[in-house]
Amino acid sequence: MLLGSQRAHVGVDRRELAVCAVLLVAALGLGFVGLWAGDFPVTPGEVAGALLGAPFPAVEPIVYTVVVEWHLPRVVAALVFGAALAASGAIFQTITRNPLASPDVMGLANGSFTGMLLGLVLLGGAWAGIMAGALVGGLVTAGLVYVLALRDGLRDFRFIVVGIGVSAFLAALNSWILLRIDVETALFASAWGAGTLNNATAGAVWPAASVLVVLLLLLPWGVASLRQLELGDDLARSTGLALDRHRAALLLLAVALVSAVTTVAGPIAFVALAAPQIARRLVRSPGIPLAASCCTGAVLLLGADLVAQHVVPLTVPVGVVTVVIGGAYLTWLLRREMRTDR
Repeated sequence: MLLGSQRAHVGVDRRELAVCAVLLVAALGLGFVGLWAGDFPVTPGEVAGALLGAPFPAVEPIVYTVVVEWHLPRVVAALVFGAALAASGAIFQTITRNPLASPDVMGLANGSFTGMLLGLVLLGGAWAGIMAGALVGGLVTAGLVYVLALRDGLRDFRFIVVGIGVSAFLAALNSWILLRIDVETALFASAWGAGTLNNATAGAVWPAASVLVVLLLLLPWGVASLRQLELGDDLARSTGLALDRHRAALLLLAVALVSAVTTVAGPIAFVALAAPQIARRLVRSPGIPLAASCCTGAVLLLGADLVAQHVVPLTVPVGVVTVVIGGAYLTWLLRREMRTDR
């Protein structure tokens, strides 16, 4: 289905559009649950009144504080961060043509964690220093992996192997740093390193979410390049694609997406790995659909955060829940790939 004018239009798959609509409805439903559920008793009517800006005393000040200032930033963070992680994973998996490629597997998560630890130790724990360290750590790791893998052209298999090797080295470095710092700082760093939305306050979420929305709006620019890259390097070049330039630009966009998320929530694992493949199977598409991937990632992360807050008896970081979900998904995917090879 074509949307737009004859001169400027975009093709949209009908099934992908239907899947996105269903996922958006699910996201709205889960978002309302996230605004309503909690230790402080709030009725659905009070949630609606707080969101619509009902005047006091129709909505008590404490209700407005709980819904708008406490719950709303966390729900928005889960939706936007999940979409950003899924988009980043979709770009990595399309470029490498490998369903196991994702920012956390390629070492970006560990790189951001290393930057966070260095910011925590060297800059005295200031929140701005922690965020800057995580962002710089992710970008430097991505640059290192790209440079090490760039030999006689960027080979997909080499790119993944180099990323796994860099990730293992950074994981060992992070463990060494945690063992060298004091216990209180190590506990804080470990909780952040597991991936958590407990730090999703309004002051941290709104700037990060604004940056991520701008980055997500750049995705339509890269759709055509991604579709060409799916054909393979030779066919992509034959269609007139400047392969190295477009691939580097797309990787930079993917790194920026995951790094912006990591500055606030830490390295949330497996969302970037699982969401694109789940979306591809829902849409039944030969390639990875970007829009459906973003919607799937948003629903997946918000659902995992609700489970972490209200289902698990002891509140845990959302990264723990995504690891459990991602581990089950990864086991299924590996078994499926082995059957396909046979």
